[in-house]
Amino acid sequence: MLKNLYFWIAFSWTVVVAYFCLAPASDIPSVSIPNLDKLAHSFFHFVFTILWFLFFKKQVKKKNQAKLLVGAVFFSLFFGIGIEVLQSRLTITRNGDFFDVLANFTGALLALVFVVVAKQIRKEHT
Repeated sequence: MLKNLYFWIAFSWTVVVAYFCLAPASDIPSVSIPNLDKLAHSFFHFVFTILWFLFFKKQVKKKNQAKLLVGAVFFSLFFGIGIEVLQSRLTITRNGDFFDVLANFTGALLALVFVVVAKQIRKEHT
């Protein structure tokens, strides 16, 4: 049951990210803060990576958490690249952007660091 919950949370987040990245630009509220979209990309992929890592962790009995975490980072990277390709090919109001991919990857790497540091802190306090 918990495995399914982790999946549906991660999947739902993925759908939300895909919607915000592929919806017509006119449907997304505009804010005139420079590079705010890059921060949003990083945040989306930070959460994306953590949620998929938690799902992967629940799926595997023998847990090599490092491999699962790296897998979640690469899943985030490939998902982000896929979204950028779709933006450049399927949408009229959006363009694929290499710097969005970098922002996505930055968010995924920050998630990796967060999980590693949180695990270390938890280990020290138990």
